[in-house]
Amino acid sequence: MRITGYRTLTTVQNWGRPIGDANGVFADGVVRVPIVIVETDVGITGVGLGHHVEIETVFAAIEGEDPRAVTALYDRMLRHVFKAGHAGAVFGTIGALDTALWDIKAQAAGEPLWRLLGGRDRRVPAYASGVDIGLGDDELVALYETYADRGLRVAKIKGGLDVDRDRDRLILVREVLAEAGRGTRPGLMLDVNEALTRKQAVRHVSELERTLDLIWIEEPVRRWDAEGHAVVGRGVRASIASGENLTGLEQYRPLIAAGAVDIVQAAAGWGVTHFLRVSAFAHAHDLPVSPIGNTPVGLLHAATSVPNHLVSELQDLQPPTGISIDLHVEDGAFVLGDSPGLGIRVDEDAIVASRRRLAVPATEGPHVRPERAGQRMLAVVQGAVAEPEYLRSAAVVMDEV
Repeated sequence: MRITGYRTLTTVQNWGRPIGDANGVFADGVVRVPIVIVETDVGITGVGLGHHVEIETVFAAIEGEDPRAVTALYDRMLRHVFKAGHAGAVFGTIGALDTALWDIKAQAAGEPLWRLLGGRDRRVPAYASGVDIGLGDDELVALYETYADRGLRVAKIKGGLDVDRDRDRLILVREVLAEAGRGTRPGLMLDVNEALTRKQAVRHVSELERTLDLIWIEEPVRRWDAEGHAVVGRGVRASIASGENLTGLEQYRPLIAAGAVDIVQAAAGWGVTHFLRVSAFAHAHDLPVSPIGNTPVGLLHAATSVPNHLVSELQDLQPPTGISIDLHVEDGAFVLGDSPGLGIRVDEDAIVASRRRLAVPATEGPHVRPERAGQRMLAVVQGAVAEPEYLRSAAVVMDEV
């Protein structure tokens, strides 16, 4: 079997509501989702959801190779870009191709990827994650009621701009989950997406912990700040979760060496091989791992095979337009199916039809870091609709930096 080519597509995820975090909001809830399809000479194709950046350069590393040599091909792709570096979107391209190769390998074996990787249980524990900072109270409650209906009793909200508002929203979500669980104590997490300084993060979380018990605070400071993560960890009761934006195993070393992270995360867009290696590295330090992403299907399969998987992120309950996935959610867990490979099917006609919804790539939103991030002395007004001033308006005095 040989790799003969690739195709790229772009579909959309229509959330049907504003989505975003402390850095910004997509008001229309429509987000682009890039797709890579890898072709072989035996008719098997693999699907990877991820970037297309520099794909011609990266694909040259695997063209003509046997896709079943996937881990060796992963390293070969890294070597092809080592001069410029493999960070950011290029690492996403490697991850998308890597995921597609794992899909091919499992299909060729006639097995779902979770079984090929040595998984025993097809159920992957999940937590609810609404990417919800742009929602009002009623919308927030309605959203988490849909998660609760699927048995989820642990949730992560977005925040970091206004401690009083974060407290109110966490309490609302806690009440929804507690009612659905008939009094069972729910789990709560807060994700501030690198929006705070070290001192701000300690003060923010410490204030929340006066009345709330948080499982973790996620990305409290910049992703690479090992000392800063450690400072925050020493100053709060909650665990520190981070790693989703680290692109390469070497970037985890200073965080783990400093004892700066308690929950090791990896993003779905970086690929299956990356997750497996991060999991092994974390396991060597007795740390749990948690996959991150809207459609983390590749990492869900991989999670069944690692001994230190804790819980996986569940964002939207619907897949992107034109994508079907052989899994469902029940009793608080993803349940993987028996389809060979990843169980992803692509309807290219539906994706082509969705192109009319693709606007010019957004210049504002959660993917753009605000100019004054981490340098605000006032809490930010949070509303249900994101405007260009969303992160620049101020209302009530926040603790000093």
